[in-house]
Amino acid sequence: MAIRSNNKNVVSWKRRELPFLVLYAIAFYVIIIRRSLQLSHDHYSKLYGLRPGFLANRLNDVSDAQWRNFRGNLPILTFVFGIFALTANIMRACFGLKARGMSYIWLFLSSAYLVYLHGACIIFVMAIASLNYLLVKIFARTKYFLPLLWIFNIFFLICNRVYDGYSFSMFGAHWQYLDNFRGTFRWQICFNFVILRMVSFGYDYRWSILGSHFNHEKHVEHCYICKSGKACYQFLQGKSVTSDKFSLSIYLCYLVYAPLYIAGPIISFNAFASQLEAPQRNYSVKDMALYGIRWLYSLFLMELMTHLLYYNAFAISGIWRQLSPMDVFIIGYGVLNFMWLKFFLIWRYFRLWSLICGVEAPENMPKCINNCYNLESFWKNWHASFNKWLVRYMYIPLGGSQRKLLNVWVVFTFVALWHDLEWKLLSWAWLTCLFFVPELILKSAANAFKIESALGELFFREVSALAGSVTITCLMVANLVGFVIGPSGINWLISRFLGREGLPVLLGLFVTFYVGTKLMFHIEDAKRRAH
Repeated sequence: MAIRSNNKNVVSWKRRELPFLVLYAIAFYVIIIRRSLQLSHDHYSKLYGLRPGFLANRLNDVSDAQWRNFRGNLPILTFVFGIFALTANIMRACFGLKARGMSYIWLFLSSAYLVYLHGACIIFVMAIASLNYLLVKIFARTKYFLPLLWIFNIFFLICNRVYDGYSFSMFGAHWQYLDNFRGTFRWQICFNFVILRMVSFGYDYRWSILGSHFNHEKHVEHCYICKSGKACYQFLQGKSVTSDKFSLSIYLCYLVYAPLYIAGPIISFNAFASQLEAPQRNYSVKDMALYGIRWLYSLFLMELMTHLLYYNAFAISGIWRQLSPMDVFIIGYGVLNFMWLKFFLIWRYFRLWSLICGVEAPENMPKCINNCYNLESFWKNWHASFNKWLVRYMYIPLGGSQRKLLNVWVVFTFVALWHDLEWKLLSWAWLTCLFFVPELILKSAANAFKIESALGELFFREVSALAGSVTITCLMVANLVGFVIGPSGINWLISRFLGREGLPVLLGLFVTFYVGTKLMFHIEDAKRRAH
């Protein structure tokens, strides 16, 4: 009876605290938005990257080149992918095409797309891809295969950037004229995604020969999607496809599949080849229509943000370095939310077209950036398809959880090199690993410690909320260093928040993140009750 009474007290306390947490969160966002509007109004004349907008005579923040290019090309992209989807789906329906037949259709469509994007540089893409195919087919059965696969792909990952996509004149004066036909988009940027696909093909082919360790029966028992007669992504990824699917045409189709070529999401070879054979059935026409409507709503939110709140322009212009610590936090927090929404829109756009064409890729942003309070959860929900790729092809082959503290350093160093050859990205990677270590140690200690009383549960929840506030702060610092201020800005950031003016702000941030973490606990509790 005492235990039941204590549990009731804990539940009662959770219910009583929730209104205060919600009120605090509302007040926080009211203050943040009001101050952001004021900052944007006061400093807009000093900011770079603002262009005439269409909303309430406001200027529009298009200072981010990636967002500006995507937004500007949306009409032509939508037209092109509409034609591609219509052509591919009609051909499949009329001729009953399976994997090999569809690979030819998509190779033709995707090659036309690549010629427009890269011009003559499509030769580099196909040449490296063909060499990788030969390497896989010749050495997959040998014990030296995996080191060879990694050396080959990392070599080209680095060389593509060092030599800036190469010049045709490097191969002789008679090839120099091709440098005038390099397309509209740098091929070496897109090729980072191609490298991930080449590695996936190599591993999946090797595992098809040696035998997969994926337990299909056990998975189906615990997966509600597979129980319903459909096939989830994990099932498609884990189940090896038949040997005929590892043909050159399906391999090349996988590498340059138009809807996912530029930005992903990343899909494994097994999952792609399976759906090329039999289109996905998890999303109905109605589901895809609702998905598209939600995307349009998110686009409206982005337009509202960039017309009213010039976060990225502050970061690009460097004006925020002159502001107070509170304003520095507001801009930094705004930049991270802008980045999340930008990638959310880009990845969901291409994923939607892939779904329409019959191939379901993993969702890259399944959770909001403001609903992650630990590093592991954050990286599972930020570029989630890349995380799945890293776990399958790097983390587990390196030893998985048995060598977790060592593996995170290898994995994040690769992630930094994959993004670009910049010191600020390596600084971001190593800072993230540094912040990861105490979290992993605390999680191990928490798993070993058994909570036997309601009071112990309450105490553990409070400690977890405090740890969450520290983790969120660390995440902000790591991402700002990696993607905004660079390693040279660390000293400036520390000096701003450890001075007389900055310490009260820092304390307020910890309190705010503590409240935010407790709200996330309540969201998780609600989800558990729903299931």
